[in-house]
Amino acid sequence: MPIAEDARQMQEDLARFRHDLHREPEIGLQLPRTQEKVLKALEGLPYEITLGKETTSVTAVLRGGAYDGGTPGGTAGAAPAVLPPAVLLRADMDGLPVQEKTGVGYTSTIDGAMHACGHDLHTAMLAGAATLLAERRHRLPGDVVLMFQPGEEGCDGASYMIREGVLDAPGRRVDAAYGMHVFSSLEPHGTFCTKPGVMLSASDGLVVTVLGAGGHGSAPHSAKDPVTAAAEMVTALQVMVTRQFNMFDPVVLSVGVLQAGTKRNVIPETARIEATIRTFSEENRQRMMDAVPRLLKGIAAAHGLEVDVDYQQEYPLTVTDQDETHTAEKVIGEMFGDSRLSRWATPLSGSEDFSRVLAEVPGTFIGLSAVPRGADHATSPFNHSPYATFDDGVLADGAALYAELAITRLEALAAAPASVPAL
Repeated sequence: MPIAEDARQMQEDLARFRHDLHREPEIGLQLPRTQEKVLKALEGLPYEITLGKETTSVTAVLRGGAYDGGTPGGTAGAAPAVLPPAVLLRADMDGLPVQEKTGVGYTSTIDGAMHACGHDLHTAMLAGAATLLAERRHRLPGDVVLMFQPGEEGCDGASYMIREGVLDAPGRRVDAAYGMHVFSSLEPHGTFCTKPGVMLSASDGLVVTVLGAGGHGSAPHSAKDPVTAAAEMVTALQVMVTRQFNMFDPVVLSVGVLQAGTKRNVIPETARIEATIRTFSEENRQRMMDAVPRLLKGIAAAHGLEVDVDYQQEYPLTVTDQDETHTAEKVIGEMFGDSRLSRWATPLSGSEDFSRVLAEVPGTFIGLSAVPRGADHATSPFNHSPYATFDDGVLADGAALYAELAITRLEALAAAPASVPAL
């Protein structure tokens, strides 16, 4: 049976699993109930499972049964001359600190937590792929690593798993890695999205504390007002981006927090600014790390104030490998038709810690629109919104694509195996 058709037979089971995850979202690096559900989904399948030490991650390795040992005329099952190729598939599992307002029948039962970014779909799709691959183990000319990752939302969970060896879980470094992410808007339902090269921006955080001296609002000359300096800083940051950086290599700086004071007639001692900074090249990322503190310290000095600037490096650029992206596009076209594929001309200004994996091994990241059927993708609430809804109808296709990517890539790798001696 073709893998896509086989996956469609699993659709109802995948939807039930996704709903179970959606009702009980967990946040951060510790997701014990989610881990328990993933382990139950893998129960009885021939995977070698390793649990995270610092997080509740799950790494599952499937040993292929069709590897010929890496030598001409080799025999499957014989001691290999070189280690078999390996491919990694990743799904993130964590939710967000968002109060759900979708009204769906399987809405979150956890106050203040929601799967607002679709990670419940990712987890269900990879669990479905686990079954599809296990059923085809006999034809796999190499190994598959399933990376069930916590803490994507601001906790850098990928770094924890990389440190604990997920990329070397088969006994050698994986040859390729694929991740997928659903969207609740942007593209029509069921559209797969790719982009070779820079696909997602780098993300950094900025926390600024302006240090002044408090006083009475009637006598600002006797105080050192941090509020006016902070207001000037917010405006100056925006102007700096437009005047010091090329518009064709953009920088996006958004202030989300501006806090100061308790009463209208009291000049406070401090003011606080928090911002997110997105860049699309490593050069601009480094330039911003120098330019922002220089600008803010200059403004503070002009006002006779002090300023503490905490520039926090977060996720690097998500850069996909051109060949691996072309492989994914070919597989998508063959499975679902070219009409289901959208190649982005420009990157998305979101960020991802799957970037950590792609910085280590060749791979690609694929978007999948889970906009509800009949909804306007241009106006639907985007990921992270309390109103974001994701259609279960994409689950089978996502699971099938995960599995087919692994099979296709392993077959290509086995046809020209790398010279990695067996241990």
